Amino acid sequence: MILFRYLARELAGTMMAVSIVLLMILMSGRLIQQLAEAAAGEISLTLVFMMLLLRLPYFLELILPLGLFIAILLTYGRLYAESEMTVLTATGFSNRKLLGYTLIPAACVMVVVALFSLVLSPWGAQKTEILFQQQAQMTEFEMLIPGRFQSAGRSSGRTTYAERLSDDKKEMRGVFLADGQSVIVAETGTQYVSDDTGSRFLELHQGRRYDLTPNEVELQVLEFERYGVKIADQPEQRRRIRKEALATADLWGSDDLRDISQLQWRLSMILMVPIVTLLAFPLSKVNPRQGRFARLFPAILLFMVYIATLITLTSLIDKGRLDPAIGVWPLHAAYVAIGVGLMLIPEWLRRQKVKSL
Repeated sequence: MILFRYLARELAGTMMAVSIVLLMILMSGRLIQQLAEAAAGEISLTLVFMMLLLRLPYFLELILPLGLFIAILLTYGRLYAESEMTVLTATGFSNRKLLGYTLIPAACVMVVVALFSLVLSPWGAQKTEILFQQQAQMTEFEMLIPGRFQSAGRSSGRTTYAERLSDDKKEMRGVFLADGQSVIVAETGTQYVSDDTGSRFLELHQGRRYDLTPNEVELQVLEFERYGVKIADQPEQRRRIRKEALATADLWGSDDLRDISQLQWRLSMILMVPIVTLLAFPLSKVNPRQGRFARLFPAILLFMVYIATLITLTSLIDKGRLDPAIGVWPLHAAYVAIGVGLMLIPEWLRRQKVKSL
């Protein structure tokens, strides 16, 4: 029991440190991206940190399996490098018993990842979706400064000007809109958001549209009482979050490929914990002369291939290019086989070598 507490404490401390570092790196990258979007007028600055907090469970369900994987490699690698494992083996402590001790904290991590993946991450995505809906209603109105020409986004190429806004900031007055070769002026403008597609439209009233074709002097003028301009499609990030926002109970039994791929992804996050434990356990075994980091790079590379292939397979299911009945399960089975092979093959080779002497 003393030995178990020692190993569990070492694993927990290393895993926490690694997970915090990975979380800071991941959240810093996302924060920079969202601050750039806020600077471009695509999202409100007040929502940036709230969206990061709501997406925290999603980040953790990805980080914790990797944190556990690296923690086993570093902790057991140190024990092998400092010959502590040699002492344990000499006292009759078998690898099977050590693996059993390792699977106990891994089971605790598995429960936490299941909580994040099945409950908290969808809940955070639901709240983020609500923020996106609120954001869609105020984008280009709440952030529009009356009396100033303002770009609508980094890639739209559209410039908007409003002489003034109504008190509730739901109506533009004295509107000027330049988009490509077209210039539109209107007395008023309101915004409409499609509930089905999430796309936003600007509805202009009582105005004119001027179209100028390059290399031609003729100017086309169109007068209108009501004119609709598509402001933006639903962002890719929101489409992804809407899929992640579905409750896990709603995914069971669904025939929709997107629901099936999302369910298999959530279950895969849970299955990944014992599988990476099975992988890290034999990979952590190093020669004291090699040092504790000898197998760290190939092990992390193996994990990256694992997660990248998993993302690819779920995407293929989503697009209908992979049979959901096959799904991601062969990948998990293959990595279980790799982990078992890494544990059994070296022992089998050692026995064969002893027999040949």
